[in-house]
Amino acid sequence: MKVKIRKGDTVEVISGRLEDKGKRGEVINVMNENDRVVVTGVNIRTKHQKQQQLQNGRQMNPGRIQFEAAIHISNVMLVCPKCGEAVRVGIQRDEIGAHRICKSCQQLID
Repeated sequence: MKVKIRKGDTVEVISGRLEDKGKRGEVINVMNENDRVVVTGVNIRTKHQKQQQLQNGRQMNPGRIQFEAAIHISNVMLVCPKCGEAVRVGIQRDEIGAHRICKSCQQLID
């Protein structure tokens, strides 16, 4: 399946945890094989890291590390750069190739 959300796009979370719903952020990573995306500032998780000895003789600092976890791609919608709304995305093909378009204002996204 062709993924219509790419790295660097601005997306809005439309479903999921209450504190994340409605947030907007930039896509950091798209994982096509399991249909997940990582968005800045959304789905923040805490990992407890214990001290580890690295190969070069240094030690990794212990503590709590916060990071953005992946969410399913169906829980986000692309924000149109022209109209500023969360919209559905269509594909328009021409002799040059395929382009993404906004379904509400019919403008090219990329």
